[in-house]
Amino acid sequence: MLILTLTLCHHSVAKEGKKIWLKSGDAKGLIDAIDELNKTNADSLCERSYIFLPNGVYDFGDKVLTTISGNNISIIGESMDGVIVKNSPDVANEGISKTATFLIKGAGTYLQSLTIQNAMKFYESKFAGRAVTVQDKGNHTIMKKVRLLSYQDTYYSNCSTSQYYFEDCEIHGNVDFICGEGDVYFNRCTIVSEKRNLNGKGESTIAAPRTNKTDRGFVMYNCVVRTDNTRFNFGRAWKEKAMLAYVNTTIEQPELLVATRFNPNCMGTIEQTFVECGTVDGKGKSIVPASNVVEFSLKGEKRKAETILPSADAKKYAIGNVYKKWRADKICKKLYFEWKNNK
Repeated sequence: MLILTLTLCHHSVAKEGKKIWLKSGDAKGLIDAIDELNKTNADSLCERSYIFLPNGVYDFGDKVLTTISGNNISIIGESMDGVIVKNSPDVANEGISKTATFLIKGAGTYLQSLTIQNAMKFYESKFAGRAVTVQDKGNHTIMKKVRLLSYQDTYYSNCSTSQYYFEDCEIHGNVDFICGEGDVYFNRCTIVSEKRNLNGKGESTIAAPRTNKTDRGFVMYNCVVRTDNTRFNFGRAWKEKAMLAYVNTTIEQPELLVATRFNPNCMGTIEQTFVECGTVDGKGKSIVPASNVVEFSLKGEKRKAETILPSADAKKYAIGNVYKKWRADKICKKLYFEWKNNK
């Protein structure tokens, strides 16, 4: 007979080996548990450790950059709707590298079935409201059924050589709200474009990639785009050789997609590969034009590019062709079943 010994901790309901169960809404307990695992999981070859969160609001207050530096750490919530981990930075301290709810530095982080919210008051920020939920400087991060809530720079991948994977997630924002570098694969995710301004005016930009050391950049695969009744575009070039692909996308309100589809106004580079293929409306009807040549511009420089990807070339964006060695989808499936067995 196997006898399990549970050690009760100050904040946790129970602790068993590499598994920690927390009390509902215990933000301090969550921070302490992460700090503990950062130490025990410092080795790159360490066993996976788990933090389990019951439904509740885990409010970090104005604390920013809660760091996950350990390796192979899983944080798993009871449900995406019921578990909310949030912080509320002061608007005066806004900044893409300053405000994140979580800063990931370790490898193999796995987040599942929870919502992460940066509740900085964006509409009071006037000219900029960079409020990041996850700034990821780690590698091989996987998110499954995670909702990210903010407005500007909601998700920030911040390592030029890293690979990241999202599956069945939901990401909200309005200004470059999926931004950064490395290869990031969004599989069956819902992308929600929020109002750029409270009065509904303005245009939302979904993605702002910068790519110089990886092969694909940002890939939106079988995703859904939903908008809060605001005009939007697929993305704009940030720096280096920006890459962004939308493959088999469903757009629920295609009439709100701007005519150029992508934002022609580049920020730090005019070199980009922006493509789409297989885009449909909410009823499954194709809305891909035969051609969509966009004239991109930066400080007076002009560059025209075709943004419609031939259907025969779409296969190069299948996950097995993007991540040939790191099969994130298979790892995600394995970790998801591990969670179900630990419920």
